[in-house]
Amino acid sequence: MAALCYFLVREFNEETDMKIAVMGAGAVGCYYGGMLARAGHDVVLIARPRHVEAIQRDGLRLDTKSFDEYLRLDASSEAGAAKNADVVLFCVKSTDTDSAALALKPYLHERTLVLSLQNGVENAERLRELLPQEVAAAVVYVAAEMAGPGHIRHHGRGELVIEPSSMSEEVARTLAAASVPTEISDNVRGALWAKLVLNCAYNALSAITQTPYGRLVQGEGVTRAMRDVVDECLAVAKADGVTIPGDVDAAVRGIAETMPNQYSSTAQDMARGKRSEIDHLNGLIVRRGEASGIPTPANRMLHVLVKLLENQAGKGEEKR
Repeated sequence: MAALCYFLVREFNEETDMKIAVMGAGAVGCYYGGMLARAGHDVVLIARPRHVEAIQRDGLRLDTKSFDEYLRLDASSEAGAAKNADVVLFCVKSTDTDSAALALKPYLHERTLVLSLQNGVENAERLRELLPQEVAAAVVYVAAEMAGPGHIRHHGRGELVIEPSSMSEEVARTLAAASVPTEISDNVRGALWAKLVLNCAYNALSAITQTPYGRLVQGEGVTRAMRDVVDECLAVAKADGVTIPGDVDAAVRGIAETMPNQYSSTAQDMARGKRSEIDHLNGLIVRRGEASGIPTPANRMLHVLVKLLENQAGKGEEKR
């Protein structure tokens, strides 16, 4: 099945407005949920209480390069708010996949599509083990951050690649009409691995140094170190039988060029004292490398350093 792209054409939005729940409405979830709400869809954001309180009081502030608006939409800290949703944008951290899926399970009807907008390559498979509903994986390319409670700041990009499902064409048209470029691909596994390679190259280094991508790549020896990380990822992917689409080297260079001011999600987590997804990024490469007999010293070192920093931050919290 060839890739099918949907671009920003309003005439595609012929379907009845969907009810859309965003589970784990952080930066990614608030951006896509906000864009869909702005296009007129019934959206509920399921988020942490401080974000919910701000959104209920003031609306969601969607702060982009082309507009800065407050959007009125529903928000809740309870999974039950997803009841009867047609589509769930599942945006929680990989570390929370199991608990969030089990919290949602009682409230979803049999026809709900659960669309995983998560980092890592294993989440959709895990969701299929936990939920009877149809699950589709998506690859997310967006630079965004939570600038404050209920305030999403968009730095660039925003496209999605989703895998085929019974609702994929309808969802893709809906997203495209909401100004979210969307592609349906039968190689989402390869696209997820391509995104994993980018995350492994940038996330830990951005987190360890608390540096945005544009400045990061200017550091002495950084691009060579990233090359080592990427080479290990590609070797592991090949051993796993994964076909990664496109020009990986160009994609790695392009991140710093298109998102120069963006800090990685791992950097944002660490800055807030939160547990990161590093076990599902460089840590996954280390585990898969061990299983295949492939050395991964560069990824192992980045994984170890981030874990050490996380443990140090955790001890600091305990002392306070």
